[in-house]
Amino acid sequence: MKEQLKIDFEKILKISNFSEKDIKFKKDELDKFIENGFPSKKLENWKFLDLSQIINKNIENISFYNDYSTTNKIDTSIYIDGLEHNKIIFINGRIEKIEFGYEDKNQIEIYDDIKFEDNFSVKNSLVNLNNAFSNKYYKILVKKGYSIKKPLVIYHLTNQKMKSKNINLRLDFELEQNSSLKLIDFFNDTTDKNFMNIFYNFKLKNDSILKNYKIDKSLNQNLKYSYNNIDQEKNSISETFIFSAGSNYFKNEINCNLGGEYSSAFINGIFSLKNDQQHEIRSTVNHLVENTKSYQLIKSVLGKNSKAAYQGRIYVDSKAQKTDGYQLSKAILLDETSEFNAKPELEIYADDVKCSHGSASGSLNEDSIFYLMSRGLNYKQSKELLINGFMLDVVEKITDLEIKNLIKNMIGLKE
Repeated sequence: MKEQLKIDFEKILKISNFSEKDIKFKKDELDKFIENGFPSKKLENWKFLDLSQIINKNIENISFYNDYSTTNKIDTSIYIDGLEHNKIIFINGRIEKIEFGYEDKNQIEIYDDIKFEDNFSVKNSLVNLNNAFSNKYYKILVKKGYSIKKPLVIYHLTNQKMKSKNINLRLDFELEQNSSLKLIDFFNDTTDKNFMNIFYNFKLKNDSILKNYKIDKSLNQNLKYSYNNIDQEKNSISETFIFSAGSNYFKNEINCNLGGEYSSAFINGIFSLKNDQQHEIRSTVNHLVENTKSYQLIKSVLGKNSKAAYQGRIYVDSKAQKTDGYQLSKAILLDETSEFNAKPELEIYADDVKCSHGSASGSLNEDSIFYLMSRGLNYKQSKELLINGFMLDVVEKITDLEIKNLIKNMIGLKE
């Protein structure tokens, strides 16, 4: 794989116009990835789902070069029905459209000349890989005092040109003071056996609000990793909702830094896995100053041979008095071969805090099923009703009514 990486990297340099500083940065990031490779269970954060092993098993002769010079036709039938929305469309990792037709043009700025040498780097080999191979990335700026009128939907699409490929894409978002953004990530794959590596970097200024909803619903054999870094200032709010169901493998990772007083982060997620899928959510919320709050709720419904993991970490700095941090995970195992792993962590260096965590897993309650059957439902209907109520508890945490109802319809939940 080392030689393939270097060959594919040289191909990208030949078709790009990176500055010398960009090239140096990208080469340094490539060297870091080559040194560490795809993460494996040797790393504590990857102990439950070994990505290196999964890629070796599912993608034969993976390559890292993509030709971004060729445009891809947009199939408008993939657009979400019943929702007026702005659009960013990725096809095979290439941005084909950016459209903010519902917004005041002077309130949003889009930058496409970001210098790679000023890029975000962290001790994460998949971020290193993204930095090395992403061809171009954009920054979306929402100006001071402006609230996006309609949601922004980012469509993540692949077509038949992609096979055994690594796709890397990156977006930055900055919300200036007292601004807001509603963002939906919508995944729709028509190919299999690719590895998508997605990196978002958010900066939330004072009093800004971010609502990010990630919907992976359509069954496919692709592997995905998504990393969100969120830096928050005073009185800012981030709300992240994840519906993780479609891909063969998907790991969502959220790193949230509450650096301003009265900032808060809410992370809620659902795993709804069929047969032989492997999904994970890993969240880290860093409470860095006084009077910050976080809430996390993850629920899983797991079918035959499926495997889910939730790693939730709350860090409280010694300066972060009056922190309020909560996390809970629950799982329903529909088959004796399904597996759920939870690793809640609290690392607290302040004494005036309120933090808690909990986790529980088990099969459906047979007494509850019997009770529903006694009221006229059959066995299948009783199971579906219990599962519906179990997942609905998480969806109800969504604070935007329009998007809440949209997601209920998308995933077939009933009141």
